[in-house]
Amino acid sequence: MSARSGGCMCGAVRFVAQDVPDKAGVCHCEMCRRWTGSALLGVTVPTENVAWEDETHLKRIQSSDWAERGFCDVCGSSMFFRVTRPGEWFGDIELPLGVFDDPDGFTLTNEIYIDHKPDSWTYAGMEGRRLFTRQDCVDRFSVLDGGGPED
Repeated sequence: MSARSGGCMCGAVRFVAQDVPDKAGVCHCEMCRRWTGSALLGVTVPTENVAWEDETHLKRIQSSDWAERGFCDVCGSSMFFRVTRPGEWFGDIELPLGVFDDPDGFTLTNEIYIDHKPDSWTYAGMEGRRLFTRQDCVDRFSVLDGGGPED
């Protein structure tokens, strides 16, 4: 784990995250695909470990009844995903790998909503990676219970 800096495309939103793990994951749910224009490749960090330099242009949208997403209101860059309902994942922030100044050094260890992945997307190095379907996620994480069709 290490400290990593990052920011949006235009530079209006910047951050430094402490104790960033080198293990990352991929989410293929429809919401993440629409939010990022692809899949969300991200790393989970405790929210208190992320220091935003200036939150003036960091905006939040409640994207479901249990989570919010952050973005730059100048350039539109997707900055984070965060569970807002107490339970599993609460208190953590998911930072997209693409917002880091140096996105190297991460290892993809899991993919969720694998049954929603478009058939044209494949990531190298599948050996040892954990794959979870939508139902696996619903069964494992109670925060998803009662969510919409894509959660």
